[in-house]
Amino acid sequence: MTGSGTLETPVLIVGGGITGLSTALFLARLGVRPILVERHPSTAVLPQARAFNPRSMEIYRALGLAAAIRDRTSILTDMPDMIGVETLAGQEHFRFDVLAKARPPASLSPAEWEMIDQDELERIVRARAEDGGADVRFGTELVALTDGADGVSAVVRDLGTGFHHRIRAEYVVAADGHRAGIRERLGIAADGPGVLLRVVNFVFDADLGAALQGRRFLLAYLDRPAKGSTLIPLREFGRWALAVPYRPELGESAADFTDRRCVEAARQAIGIPDADVRLVPSMPGSDRIVSTTTIGGWVARAYRAGRVFFAGDAAHVVPPSGSYGANTGIADAHNLAWKLAAVLTQGAGEALLDTYEDERRPVARLTLDSAMRLLHDRHEGAGHTTKIDDLAMIFGYRYTSAAVLAGAAGAGRRPVEDPRVPTGEPGLRAPHVRLEQGGSPLSTLDLFTGAFTVLAGPAGVGWVAAAKAAAAALGLELNVHRVGFEFDDPEDRWAEVYGVTPSGAVLVRPDGFVAWRAGELPGDPEHDLRDALSRVLALSGEGRQSAC
Repeated sequence: MTGSGTLETPVLIVGGGITGLSTALFLARLGVRPILVERHPSTAVLPQARAFNPRSMEIYRALGLAAAIRDRTSILTDMPDMIGVETLAGQEHFRFDVLAKARPPASLSPAEWEMIDQDELERIVRARAEDGGADVRFGTELVALTDGADGVSAVVRDLGTGFHHRIRAEYVVAADGHRAGIRERLGIAADGPGVLLRVVNFVFDADLGAALQGRRFLLAYLDRPAKGSTLIPLREFGRWALAVPYRPELGESAADFTDRRCVEAARQAIGIPDADVRLVPSMPGSDRIVSTTTIGGWVARAYRAGRVFFAGDAAHVVPPSGSYGANTGIADAHNLAWKLAAVLTQGAGEALLDTYEDERRPVARLTLDSAMRLLHDRHEGAGHTTKIDDLAMIFGYRYTSAAVLAGAAGAGRRPVEDPRVPTGEPGLRAPHVRLEQGGSPLSTLDLFTGAFTVLAGPAGVGWVAAAKAAAAALGLELNVHRVGFEFDDPEDRWAEVYGVTPSGAVLVRPDGFVAWRAGELPGDPEHDLRDALSRVLALSGEGRQSAC
């Protein structure tokens, strides 16, 4: 049956994992009310990810979610150790703190790693997205999708009622996971090492005190019941999730894992043959015990097909090492959302949307390479030996696209810089500098609230009028702040860190990346700022001329 009428939305998001929900949240914050559809009846149950890096936390912090996230952090916050053992009761092969080299110094970020299970984070993000006006529909699957020159037509089915609904959208964000159904239907292939491992997952309750002997850990790599098995503690005391590899090429399948075999596999992993193991269904209201996961690595050859954009695991899949997967998807959503909003609500040129692939695809390729190296090291117990260190991967990647005005100085720059030595160059994350206002501390990052922002130095009073005039001429929301006047710079770092003089300024994009900068106050700052904004937003030649 088909429901009456057609639903209209500027953006249809397919997929209700952390990437899709974050996209909905970021769009809603920018005044775009999307519809999100997800075939599963609820947010995730198993914690696909549980370590969210400081850059992700900076992004959520800007939306006022820091306290809510911190209140729901995992019991594992104080135990980020990873161990390697034959069985849990056996001798350890290795142990190390997975965050030891990834904790940012206070000079780099005001945020920290948060050990929150992905299902908990998804519930927080979903609630805030819905509060902002996003229409989030779980238990609803995509049936058909037609991309046209003037919009996208979709048919979705409510799995509870069986009703079909038509949705008309200007754009679609496919965040439908590693199976990438939409991307594959549209004929976009992917490159990379491919499938590395297939695993079955199941949850069980057991008192493992005898095997643990007082030890605590975030994740254990096991040689039993098969090399590459992993065991993680869940939130509920005494509840565990075990992942066991299987090999279809040898005729094995997930169907082989009966309840009896799962119990035996858990006992082998524990190392106690008669351990009392009680299996737990993988979904509330279901009697299904086993779920499956494909571990692999690939990056889509394109991040866009017409009006459809791919994000998160639909665009790239990385092995579960380094906590890259979910965090990379959040960054995808953050990058794409402001560009969609700029085109939909601010008259930005369609070419701006092409910069999503230009910026995010190279980051995915770097991330995949780092994750592959780290996966090998961790299975061998070697620790962190990647070519690019953790903090550089989290904070230091560089965007190169038409939405970054780096000039000749940007040519040939490295794709990743050391964020411990910030430069404020266009294409890099705008650095954190500790400021004060009325004696209260804050970060430069707190000034980036979803709009373009001009940060000027204490001698840059001319930028204030220039920014207001440029905003009026282009019909944009543009924030402007003077460091050293509106805010105190107690360590006198801002100008040096951002690479400008006290009269200079930087233009920061809504995603917190530097788009353009002027080392000092030019003769006509309004002209230069309007031109920079017009170029970043891909305004037409006539629009740029009339604005300038």
